Amino acid sequence: MPRPEAAKSTLPQPGRPVPSRAYPGALIVVEGTDGSGKSTQLYLLKRWLEIGGYRLHFTEWNSSPLVKSATRRGKQRRLLTPTTFSLLHAADFADRCERQIMPLLQGDYLVLADRYIYTAFARDASRGCPPRWLRNLYRFAPIPDITFYFRAPLDIAVHRILSGRPKLKYYEAGMDLGLSYDRAESFRLFQARILEEYDKMVDTDNFVVLDGTIPVNKLQKQMRDIVASKIDLKRFAPHAAEAE
Repeated sequence: MPRPEAAKSTLPQPGRPVPSRAYPGALIVVEGTDGSGKSTQLYLLKRWLEIGGYRLHFTEWNSSPLVKSATRRGKQRRLLTPTTFSLLHAADFADRCERQIMPLLQGDYLVLADRYIYTAFARDASRGCPPRWLRNLYRFAPIPDITFYFRAPLDIAVHRILSGRPKLKYYEAGMDLGLSYDRAESFRLFQARILEEYDKMVDTDNFVVLDGTIPVNKLQKQMRDIVASKIDLKRFAPHAAEAE
């Protein structure tokens, strides 16, 4: 008997970059170090679009239920090496890409991502993973229409985090790297590495750089203006779906 055909995956084949316009939807991404203001700004953009009735989907880094328990156990037991940590994040992203991001882009949705593959490029490279290996690992990822990079000076970003957290977690502080015995200092050194990696990608990955230190409302206005200038939002409006 002939074998039944396997269900076709919506995920692009590994090693083959997805053409930027292989789908009718649009992808907006925010990146930046911890404390840069990226998540706050994406939330405000999301609420603005939701109030307007636009078709959208929100996804965030390291949120797939498929690998969440494995990641949690690895962190609790402090078993994660830089490579295993990176591969867990890649598995998480691949699951969300196949089940959420690609189907919705193909379904003509506006997808908002709180951190994307550039988070892996910055954080995992800061942990010692080879940049070329990381790029190859995520080559199946669709290219964002806009990648906002919220840049804040290291001292300001670190202060925002330390003033709002009772205690930094082990991996969050980069304690696995042996940078310092003091968690706050280790966190600062780790974030400095991440900031350096992000800065390297500004030109190569077409980041839209925004100043993470300006007032929240002014920053949000800049973000909305850029989105409106680069993406035809009318395509995602409620009446657009009815017209089709």
